[in-house]
Amino acid sequence: MVNVAIAGGTGDVGRTILEVLQESTKHQAFVLSRKSSTGFPNTLVADYNDIDQLASLLEDNKIHTVICALSVEGDSLESAQLNLIKAAARSQATKRFIANGFAIPYPKEALEVLPQLQVYFNGLEEVRNSGLEWTVFHLGMFMDYFATPALKSYLKPHIAAFDLENKVAAIPGDGSVPVTLTYSFDMARFVVASLDLEHWEEESRVVGDEITWNEFLALAEEARGSKFEVHYDDIEKLKRFEITELPAQKALYDRFPKEAFQWFTSIFERFTADGSSHIPKAGSLNERFPEIKTLSVKEMLNTYWKSG
Repeated sequence: MVNVAIAGGTGDVGRTILEVLQESTKHQAFVLSRKSSTGFPNTLVADYNDIDQLASLLEDNKIHTVICALSVEGDSLESAQLNLIKAAARSQATKRFIANGFAIPYPKEALEVLPQLQVYFNGLEEVRNSGLEWTVFHLGMFMDYFATPALKSYLKPHIAAFDLENKVAAIPGDGSVPVTLTYSFDMARFVVASLDLEHWEEESRVVGDEITWNEFLALAEEARGSKFEVHYDDIEKLKRFEITELPAQKALYDRFPKEAFQWFTSIFERFTADGSSHIPKAGSLNERFPEIKTLSVKEMLNTYWKSG
C-alpha cells in the first residue's frame, strides 16, 4: 500500500479518479487542494506557488505517487503542475508522477491553432527531466459527452458531432476515420490499476471503444429508432474554425460563448477527422488488465438513448 495524492481531486477528472481510488483497499487516497474545506477526507492544503511548501507536504505525508488532474482553467496548469513536479522531485517520499493529460497525444503542430497546449508539452518536458518515474494517460475523447445525464459522470456537459436528443449529426471530415471514446470511470479504473504495475511506460493508453463517426451514426439511428438529419463538416471548414451548429449546443452558450465554443470545438473535431483522436489498442493498458471491461458506444447508446 502506498499513499497517492490527487492534485485537482475535487474537479472533473480528479474526482472521478479519487472515487475509484477510495473504493480500492490497496492504497490510501489524499486530495491536494488550495482550500481546506473540500468535504473530502485526507485533504492536504497545497500552495502551488510555493515549491518548498509542496515538497514538505508530500514528504511529511509520505506521498509516494502524485496524480495531476488540475483544471486547465486560469493559470492552474501553467505554474501549478510545473511547481508540483519540482516539489515531487525534491520530496524523498515521492517516486511516481502521473502528468496531466487524460485526452489525446496532441500533435506538436496543434500549437499553431491552440497555443494553450504549450502548457501540456511543458509539463511533459519537466516531468521527463525530473528523475521521477512518470506516465501520461491518453484515452481519446470522453464518451460521457455523448450520454444522457443518467450516465454517472462528473464532467461538464459538452456537445460535439452529435445531438442525440434532437437527432441531428454534424460529422467531422468524411466520418470514416476511427476515433477512440472512453468512459471517464473506465479511465479511472485503469489509472488505479496502473498503480500496482512495477514499471510504467511514459505513455499509458486506454481504449474504451474504437469507432468511426459513420458507425456511430448507424448505431445512434438504430437506438433512437429513426434517421438523423446529417451534415458533414469537411476539414477545410473546420480549419476555418467553423462547425454546423447543433440545436442542443445553444444551451451551452451561457457557460461557453458561441464564438469561443465553435472555435474550440472545431479544433477538437479536426483531431477526430485527422486520426489524432484514435488511440491504438496494441500495447494499451487494456491488454495489461483484460479483466477491466469498458463501456462500448453501442451499449451506451442502447442503455441511455434507446427509444421505446
